[in-house]
Amino acid sequence: MAQNKSNKNSGSSFLGLELSKVPRFLRNRYFIISFMFLIWILFFDRSNVITQWKLERTVEELEDKKSYYEREIGQVKRDKKELFSNNESLQKFAREKYRMKKSNEDVFVIIEE
Repeated sequence: MAQNKSNKNSGSSFLGLELSKVPRFLRNRYFIISFMFLIWILFFDRSNVITQWKLERTVEELEDKKSYYEREIGQVKRDKKELFSNNESLQKFAREKYRMKKSNEDVFVIIEE
């Protein structure tokens, strides 16, 4: 019985675990503090990993939209240049878009189904 008591007291116990069975680096206070800091930064901080990932996706989506609208602006500028450089294209645009006509013309709208 004396031997059991000495075995029980020889290994420090914390919450029913023997500290001698825990690897030494896990008992190091610097490791524990660093690990807790890492967990805090990864999950609980205002700029945690999940938030950064969502923000990165948002940035990518906005960059895609930016490139789309830049292409559209370029197309509109080319159309505008073509439209105002030629009087015939201006008349064609006015007739098709705004249904304008000359006083001696009739306009027929054909809708394809």
